[in-house]
Amino acid sequence: MKNIVILISGVGSNMAAILQAAEQERWAERLNARVAAVVCNKPEATGLAWAQSKGVATAVLNHKSFTSREAFDEALIGQIDQFFPSVVVLAGFMRILTPVFVAHYAGRLLNIHPSLLPAFPGLNTHQRAIDAACQFAGATVHQVTADLDHGPILAQAVVPVLADDTAEVLAKRVLSQEHLIYPRAVADFLRGLSGPLQSPTR
Repeated sequence: MKNIVILISGVGSNMAAILQAAEQERWAERLNARVAAVVCNKPEATGLAWAQSKGVATAVLNHKSFTSREAFDEALIGQIDQFFPSVVVLAGFMRILTPVFVAHYAGRLLNIHPSLLPAFPGLNTHQRAIDAACQFAGATVHQVTADLDHGPILAQAVVPVLADDTAEVLAKRVLSQEHLIYPRAVADFLRGLSGPLQSPTR
């Protein structure tokens, strides 16, 4: 069985979209894959209760309990690897990952970013698209590399930027497309995997 571990920091709407797709499209039967766990860095995140309601294992690792980003990521690796992941999916996980973490899951770490990469990496993507008078915006699913918001692109969705858009309105339009393309991209990625991730010796 190919195990998926999803990392969240809040509501986890993309996590929910992936879980719903896994159930409705019978990933266990068709892809030999399942969402094995949802891991979160914020104990108060509402997405945890939603995942638990679907019978998915959850774990919380509060980043505030660690003295450094490196120490947190090392502990996070240990937590994730308990579930023997084939793929690790970032779904609103609001942490900049260390090179050690990215290297540990090299080739099997996915993210979704709310812009049409390579345009507008980083934060405030919707306002930046409006300020640049873009006619189109969107979202990108990509493999994670050591460079922030770079890596091989797996899927993109395009939405129009309307004349009266605010960043909040545009964000909702983009998010609706994220919920469509992220589960599809994860499923496509799983089809190309042979089995569980073998953790490298550290």
